[in-house]
Amino acid sequence: MSSSLSPTRAVPGTAAQLSTRLTFFIAGLCTASWAPLVPLVKARAAIDEGVLGLLLLCLGLGSISAMPVTGFLVGRYGCQRVIVVATLIMALSLPLLAWLSGVTALAIAIVVFGIGLGMLDCAMNVQAVMVSEASARPIMSSFHGLYSLGGILGALGMTALLAAGLSPLAAVLCVVGLTLVTLIKAAPNLLPYGSEGDTPFFALPRGKVLFLGGLCFIVFIAEGAMLDWSGVFLVSLRGMDPAYGGLGYAAFATAMTGSRLAGDWMVTRFKPARVVVMGSLCASLGIVFSLLTSSWSFSLLGYALVGVGCANIVPVLFSAVARQTHMPQGTAVPAMTTLGYAGVLMGPALIGFVAHASSLQLALGLVAIALLGVAATAKSVQRS
Repeated sequence: MSSSLSPTRAVPGTAAQLSTRLTFFIAGLCTASWAPLVPLVKARAAIDEGVLGLLLLCLGLGSISAMPVTGFLVGRYGCQRVIVVATLIMALSLPLLAWLSGVTALAIAIVVFGIGLGMLDCAMNVQAVMVSEASARPIMSSFHGLYSLGGILGALGMTALLAAGLSPLAAVLCVVGLTLVTLIKAAPNLLPYGSEGDTPFFALPRGKVLFLGGLCFIVFIAEGAMLDWSGVFLVSLRGMDPAYGGLGYAAFATAMTGSRLAGDWMVTRFKPARVVVMGSLCASLGIVFSLLTSSWSFSLLGYALVGVGCANIVPVLFSAVARQTHMPQGTAVPAMTTLGYAGVLMGPALIGFVAHASSLQLALGLVAIALLGVAATAKSVQRS
């Protein structure tokens, strides 16, 4: 069902671009704030890697269950309403992740948090595609750059607050306050409509969208590994103080942000396929480097290389899915988002299972190998 909110749609301008950037910032901020909590949750609940992997799977289940229907909700109610509701769900559930210690209660809270995250990721990408198409120049990487900037602030901010002696709950409440202030600023200029045309209740990828979503899946596994396992790796295998575990994701997010801020220029200067090839090779090298070194400081350098490599692959893929003709745009973007974000949400759980059965080093090494597969198939990204 297409949106009936307004028969005449104004062309999104600079105000809509700013609101889109702020929405990506919120998503990055809330997602990265979870990263420093992961080793603390593991210690507070007294669980091993296998149980932690199951909890991380709950995050994926919540998000993946919400994403396929979010395209319908956006088409029915518009980007603005869905983004506001999704952000409120995340803001209300995030404090529970910093407080609960029971495995069952944590699982429920993580599922709810995942639902909000899945709705927000899908709705903001639908908005980003429509706003970027109305722009006279490439701007998709700048949207994702604000996601990374939010990731930096979330990871470093949470780490600093925890290191200063704040409880996890108090630190998270600071994040929630910033989230709500940013939402109030962004909401008035979010698009009150969704994509043109009929949007099915449940969207599944096919054709070119399925292929592009598969590449996103692999790249997002690497991003999810940095989000959920970098802190565990540094604390468990490199002897880092748990209060500073968030530095791993911070190094990744900082490098990614810098690369994404230059990403629109890179996509204009080089062919999209070349950006994907160079990026996936750099990310694979970064993972291998972090595994081979015995110092946590050098592991941070490896995470930075992963950030540089992954930075502009996803913006290129989302731009490609907007150009493809196998599926209508209003269906293609949610479908690809669902498949792609399955990597960042379910991938870490799979890493936990492999780590429990063998070792965390082997699990992360398999991610590096998968990134080589992205480089090998990147030529097909050039044409949609």
